[in-house]
Amino acid sequence: MRLHVEDLSYETPSGRRLVDAVSLAVSAGETVGLVGPNGSGKTTLLRCVYGALRPTGGRVLLDGDDLAEAGVKARARRIATVPQDGQTGFELTVRQIVAMGRSPHKRFWEGDTAADEELVHGALERVGAAALAGRAFARLSGGERQRVLTARALVQEPAVLVLDEPTNHLDIRYQLEILGLVRGLGTANLLALHDLTLAAYYCDRLYVLDAGRVVASGPPGDVLTGELLAQVYGVAAEVVVHPATGAPTVTYLPGAAGEPRA
Repeated sequence: MRLHVEDLSYETPSGRRLVDAVSLAVSAGETVGLVGPNGSGKTTLLRCVYGALRPTGGRVLLDGDDLAEAGVKARARRIATVPQDGQTGFELTVRQIVAMGRSPHKRFWEGDTAADEELVHGALERVGAAALAGRAFARLSGGERQRVLTARALVQEPAVLVLDEPTNHLDIRYQLEILGLVRGLGTANLLALHDLTLAAYYCDRLYVLDAGRVVASGPPGDVLTGELLAQVYGVAAEVVVHPATGAPTVTYLPGAAGEPRA
């Protein structure tokens, strides 16, 4: 299974180009990260991938199939998403929210089966939210909502998992648990992250976006450099390989913004 984003662009009705000819690929078992400053196009790109926005140029392919030609349910059977904003206006319980992940696999009139209920319970347990099952989703904290939406994506049983800032509002323990869980699923994972050190540890490859364009891509150790962080983020930073993790660790340094230090 392979997700391929091919020369994808998105332009607003006013003519502002938010994503500009981006190409990337993610294979089954890979975790690929999108990083870049606010406004660089990460969320817009992800929304085009999972179908919330229609690209104004380029294509999103899954195993060679153009997803623009797939229906909503057909796409949802193959791609699940954990959005950045977990708000909902519905007074549903956590169990009901997670069970919605089974909808793409059912006809309109079909109810939940014992197997569905088992999947829902198992997913809630995996994200550490089983105790929340009977709670109203709208009354949860931001971190609790993030875990519940991850569980909903798991019960969808997708080939591709798209996550927009999945560690938003989570404390350190759950940040590590969620990213470790995602990495171990065997799905093709495409996620946007702000924390560069977490991105370096959990992602096989990174794509750096700036003003809607890919300015660097590759393994984290090749991509994350002081020079690149100065260029894209306008900050001074030191990047070293951590002796325990073997992954790049980013330390931001006080001083003149945009001046990388050795």
